Amino acid sequence: MLKGLGGLGDMAGMMKKAQEMQTKMAEMQDELHNVMVTGESGAGLVKATATAKGELTALDIDPSIFNGDDKEVVEDLILAAIKDAQMKAQERAQEEMGKLTEGLGLPPGMKLPF
Repeated sequence: MLKGLGGLGDMAGMMKKAQEMQTKMAEMQDELHNVMVTGESGAGLVKATATAKGELTALDIDPSIFNGDDKEVVEDLILAAIKDAQMKAQERAQEEMGKLTEGLGLPPGMKLPF
């Protein structure tokens, strides 16, 4: 009598999984604020620390690089360290999202959120 409604049970299960995934994604986004990465340049003379969300939280500069004639070099090292930290933050965020999507049967490399 209700055989035609068999798909509704599947739909309810899918909706429940979608809600669970949404909750897990929100938790993951919160956790990414607490995960720290460090980018470096100049063989560690300049270090930039950021959250996995890409927010710069600290900058450590070795005093030995300060010389009035090398202003451009210092600026380049600072930018390179920040870019390295941002790249590592993006990689770490994708890694953490990959862990979340493993159990969902989504294709490898699928980027979330959409």
